[in-house]
Amino acid sequence: MSETDTDQLENTKNQEDEEFDLDAFTDDDDESSRILNQDEIDSLLGFDDEDISGGETSGVMALINSAMVNYERLPMLDIVFDRLVRLMSTSLRNLTSDNVEVSLDQVSTVRFGDYMNSIPLPAMLSVFKAEEWDNHGLLVTDSALIYSIVDVLLGGRKGTPAIRIEGRPYTTIETKLVERMVQVALSDLSSAFDPLSPVSFTLDRMETNPRFATISQGGNACVLARLRVDMGDRGGRIEIVIPYATLEPIRELLLQMFMGEKFGRDSIWENHLTQELHQTEVSLQAILGEKIQTLSDVLKWKIGSQIVFNTFTNDQLELRCGNVPMFRGPVGQKQGNIAVKIDKYIPPESDEKL
Repeated sequence: MSETDTDQLENTKNQEDEEFDLDAFTDDDDESSRILNQDEIDSLLGFDDEDISGGETSGVMALINSAMVNYERLPMLDIVFDRLVRLMSTSLRNLTSDNVEVSLDQVSTVRFGDYMNSIPLPAMLSVFKAEEWDNHGLLVTDSALIYSIVDVLLGGRKGTPAIRIEGRPYTTIETKLVERMVQVALSDLSSAFDPLSPVSFTLDRMETNPRFATISQGGNACVLARLRVDMGDRGGRIEIVIPYATLEPIRELLLQMFMGEKFGRDSIWENHLTQELHQTEVSLQAILGEKIQTLSDVLKWKIGSQIVFNTFTNDQLELRCGNVPMFRGPVGQKQGNIAVKIDKYIPPESDEKL
């Protein structure tokens, strides 16, 4: 092999080494500059398929959704639903003649659209109206409780689970029996709100399709109370959904930390101050006339000097409290004394400057 061929082989080998090193550097540079791949970006934003199929959100979307659902807390609602649990336990025992235990699982805030999409079907949705608040609420009875209450009211034996026939609409008998239980629950809910504000909840209609039970916009916040009803080895759930718009008339009362809270006001001192103010003596002055004089004319006054006013006997005089005009009326006599009859109230002038 000649020297020329040897030089060419060495040059070719050097070029291949340089290209290999350049490719390695380029790959390292791409890996260092590209921190996240597409799957990791989707997971961060909460758009990955696993989260969507599972019904749960994660990442940035979870933060956005949680911020939208959060709403102001209404402490008095916990007391209201606690009263509802005690009242329903007694009422359902009288209705079913069975040992019924009602418990409160949780009181939370949800968006109406998200809740309607999460209702497990089949279920019975009862739309009720708050007469005094002129708005609506929703009471959802799940399938397990429907068949349990039907079994109990029709004399089913204890110790045997209720027979469930899925995939068919509820019969008229089942609807009427559940309606009796809903009427009892709404009556107890009205009684639970009585200490705060008297309200009457009346059943408007019963639906099985969530699309026909829409009572609010999908993005509106609602209060969700989950109740558990146990009748021995039978039972189910009742969920009460009340939009915040429905509770708006008594929002100030629901913000109280305890029943009868006055937010720092002392009613005893207020009553005492009111009584004392009513007994305060006030001096009134009747202005017979007013006239502007120069100081030189006032210095010339002597005993017996006469001052002529522009007031006539039929003119109305002005009564003042201090420097504030209060009333106006004609002058006359009563029991030998000069008197002024109050005919007109003079409203106070506004001191605000525009």
